[in-house]
Amino acid sequence: MTQLDLPADTAAADTTTAPRLGRKRDHSRDPEILDAAIEILAETGYEGMTIEMVASRVKAGKATLYRRWPSKAELVLDAVACMKRGDLEAPLPDTGTLRGDLIALIKPRSIAEAEKKLQVMSGLASMLSRSPELADTAYATLVEPRATINRTLFQRALDRGEITGDHDLDTLSVVSAAMASYRLLMLRKPVDREFLLSIIDGVILPALGLAAGDAEATGEGEPAGRRAQG
Repeated sequence: MTQLDLPADTAAADTTTAPRLGRKRDHSRDPEILDAAIEILAETGYEGMTIEMVASRVKAGKATLYRRWPSKAELVLDAVACMKRGDLEAPLPDTGTLRGDLIALIKPRSIAEAEKKLQVMSGLASMLSRSPELADTAYATLVEPRATINRTLFQRALDRGEITGDHDLDTLSVVSAAMASYRLLMLRKPVDREFLLSIIDGVILPALGLAAGDAEATGEGEPAGRRAQG
């Protein structure tokens, strides 16, 4: 019997059967894997960390991780980005003042969390020293999201006349991240609330023509204070 002799529905089925696809990747365990990568990076440093360690920690096959992250560096970048993303997912504050908005971004951190972040950032620096070609990716993944938030807050302040347009907002948007990284990596000190307040009041606001304390810390219940002079 030829294909022409087959029933129409059978012939159609034979000619339209889609090729068999591979099993879909299951990303449901990604958060667990990334958390484990952060823990191991903090415990062992970048040099001591292996993908096999992460796989063992989450009781997954090595092949599962290698299909998702072909290299240890890619896993580390994704894990650190996920860690930082948790700080940035909340809606942007809108207190009515730039100082209030910047302070509202500061999240409480325990001593243990601060120490872990110090260890993680040290591991990241070690990775970049060994793989400088990843610097652009690291910047786009880890620095640019927070810089974008800062630029948004600066633009709001500009729109409401709190600051003028005579400032390098792009540079100022990364100042806090640069100073925090120096404190973590070079001084080996945690980035706590007091340090971040000192950057806001001692660096960013003066650079924008605003005096420290122009707005109450929460941005609520106090006047905005003196505006920048045009």
